Amino acid sequence: MKIAYSERHQLHDPQFFLVRGQPQRSAEQPERAVRLLAALDRRRGDIHAPANFGPGPRAAIHTPAYLDFLEGAHAAWQALGNASAEVLPNMHPLPGQPVTYPEGIVGRAGYHMADTACPIGAGTWAAATQAAHTAVQAAQWVMDGERAAYALCRPPGHHAYADRAGGFCFLNNSAIAADYLRARHSRVAILDVDVHHGNGTQGIFYHRRDVLTVSLHADPRAFYPFFVGYGHERGEGDGLGYNLNVPLPYGTGDADYLTALRAAQRQIAAFAPGALVVALGLDAFEGDPLKGLAITTPGFAAIGAEIARLGLPTVFVQEGGYLSDALGRNLVSALDGFEGAV
Repeated sequence: MKIAYSERHQLHDPQFFLVRGQPQRSAEQPERAVRLLAALDRRRGDIHAPANFGPGPRAAIHTPAYLDFLEGAHAAWQALGNASAEVLPNMHPLPGQPVTYPEGIVGRAGYHMADTACPIGAGTWAAATQAAHTAVQAAQWVMDGERAAYALCRPPGHHAYADRAGGFCFLNNSAIAADYLRARHSRVAILDVDVHHGNGTQGIFYHRRDVLTVSLHADPRAFYPFFVGYGHERGEGDGLGYNLNVPLPYGTGDADYLTALRAAQRQIAAFAPGALVVALGLDAFEGDPLKGLAITTPGFAAIGAEIARLGLPTVFVQEGGYLSDALGRNLVSALDGFEGAV
């Protein structure tokens, strides 16, 4: 399996993260990708730096105002004087109220950042754009005939909306890859197996019928992203019926997860997509620092094997999965399970 990876991910090193009101270092650290890459090296992976695909793929998903904000946010924030090292919002528009787009960077930060888990540092834009290129590179390989490819994206992307960052995410790599695949396939499916609901991905495609979005995740009633990810959210307008959420009880293990996955896969098969994007979150692991589910390392192999049985050209895009001794093993388990399936 070809693997896309860029060292430029290390330019993004967020420091701020709130846990129950207590500031601490972000769990989304550069070390995540270092450990994943080391595991791939031991596996003798076919690893390549991505090509530069230009601004088009990200511009097809994200709004011009949002992309302009991301690119210039850190410089504008520092120009305020006496500012924090990272861009952090301190207010947000109220839902259902009239909103005027703000001119100043403080207001724009609140408009374009859903929470404080996505601080923007000096290297965030460069790392995020390179992560998007990484996802597109994997999609391009699949379009060129590879059965599957893996994009080691960092920062992750599935919490990013068309015009809003959140939950460690800035550019929605999985959505960008899926939309890019649409140049070859009339229908594409996204299967999100991260422990958190892919709320940004859902929002991006919620009114579209050409991309089916499926997310298996810990029940959001008491888990991020809290406000979306429920079973009744099925899409709107042309997209009605093209969004499937499968919220799972906290602590769900391998057997029940695989039962839910097989049911979801039947709907993917009925959609008859030409290609599949897997938003590969490894934070469903039983020992992950942000755990909400209890998937074992062998369980990831079983998940990979189930995905392979769909028989679709598949792009794996790295989402969550945080620092534990098993992080690299879990990635290898998932990819080996896919490649070893018959």
